[in-house]
Amino acid sequence: MTSDTQTMALLNLGDTTCYYRLDGRDDRPVLILSHSLGQDHGMWDPQAADLTRHFRVLRYDIRGHGASAVTAGDYTIEQLGRDVLALAEGLAIDRFAFCGVSLGGMIALWLAVYAPERLTSVVLANTSAQPDAKRMEERRQTVLADGMAAIADTVMGRFFSQGVLALNPPVVASARRTLMATNPTGYAGCCAAIRDFDLTGSIDRIRVPVLIISGNHDSSLPWTPHGERLATAMPDARIVHLPTAHLSNLEAPRSFLAALFRFLLPHDAPEALAGMRMRREVLGDDYVDRALATARSRDFQELITRYAWGTIWTRAGIDVRTRRLLALAIAASMGRWEEFRMHVRTGLAHELEWCDVEEVLLQTAIYAGVPAANTGFAIAGEELRNSEGRNIATP
Repeated sequence: MTSDTQTMALLNLGDTTCYYRLDGRDDRPVLILSHSLGQDHGMWDPQAADLTRHFRVLRYDIRGHGASAVTAGDYTIEQLGRDVLALAEGLAIDRFAFCGVSLGGMIALWLAVYAPERLTSVVLANTSAQPDAKRMEERRQTVLADGMAAIADTVMGRFFSQGVLALNPPVVASARRTLMATNPTGYAGCCAAIRDFDLTGSIDRIRVPVLIISGNHDSSLPWTPHGERLATAMPDARIVHLPTAHLSNLEAPRSFLAALFRFLLPHDAPEALAGMRMRREVLGDDYVDRALATARSRDFQELITRYAWGTIWTRAGIDVRTRRLLALAIAASMGRWEEFRMHVRTGLAHELEWCDVEEVLLQTAIYAGVPAANTGFAIAGEELRNSEGRNIATP
């Protein structure tokens, strides 16, 4: 049986030590996520859980950041790219998809040019083949002289749109704390890597599948000229524009995730096969086998398997648990009690707990009426009482 795994460790890469986190099932393809300057692997928290349903997700702290070692002197993008290859080698990972934001995107570009045989695809988010060298040198000197506090306000003003900064949600506070905790020597070393990076003469050699993500309000690396230059050199690349500033995966996390799913997940699986797998995963083999054995119309069974389960339930934008909750709410609101009972029974046997059903029915009481919620509670209570022997959290 293939198991879900989670590994957090330090790996010696020769002249440095790299902190990494590896999540997901062993039989899934590997996706490596690389963060921006002044952040760490936690930058990917909004996407990691959803991505691990489809990938073995490897997050790591770039040299000089987070829990990875800080080495002295100026770094280069080649050096940071070779750190990735050494990390993959140390974890026995042959090929992988790679997604990077900003500095991580520059590492992605280097890998796409100089190690394409290791890549299945690459995502270039809010990045450039030739960033502003003067700005990065000024920032490098500032942090070495005066520390991270001297640049914090300027950097945060580039990380997020002004409206988001004004609201100051938890994601902004977290990004600021991570920025302030970054070692100035490591930060300055990466500033030098960005300062000296120029791959404009080589990016037209990239042949791996590419997704380019740009923020409409990104003042650090705006579409013109940075994203535009990438798109011109790689005319087959997919392009997504998001209404964000520089840290697009934090400012529009669900839209960023949806873009990744559309690009990274295969779309050539027949709906009927994918639908049957999903139908069995959600409802269980016993239920599906009974439904097929007693079906009065095989064509109808094929219809719902192909379109309901193969087209809608397999969409990556919403996880299975959320789709179960939506199915319960809609079925209760419309009085589709047989369907409601089925999803309560199979949901409690899988991802759902009683508290989930209760929340759905309380919401139903407000928007569809107390009688609908009352009937729903009665049916759900029957199913809960009939579920003896299952590992279910009871009220």
